[in-house]
Amino acid sequence: MALVACPECEHEVSDSALKCSQCGKQLRKLKRGLFGKLCKWSFIVFNVLMAVWLFSYWGDLGSMTPASEAEKAGAAIGGTLGTGMIVTTWVFGDIILGMFVLFTRPKEA
Repeated sequence: MALVACPECEHEVSDSALKCSQCGKQLRKLKRGLFGKLCKWSFIVFNVLMAVWLFSYWGDLGSMTPASEAEKAGAAIGGTLGTGMIVTTWVFGDIILGMFVLFTRPKEA
């Protein structure tokens, strides 16, 4: 274990220290563990997939050509319900995965 000078106050601290004991400057960035990285990346991938799902659903709705007024009304109602379902799934998924990301962030020693 070697001693290095703090870039802020020039006080000598251990090279394995996270913060300077004199001035409190952060010397090293904390890293997530494996489970934390998996949670973070699953959160990112989930959001990308939900955005793709929503926009592809809207694209499918736009390509529909209802013939009668009843079909137009049904398509509008169904499109609203479908969009609501996707957005609700997205919100609940973000809350659950976001809690995992929050609780698996690196802790200070």
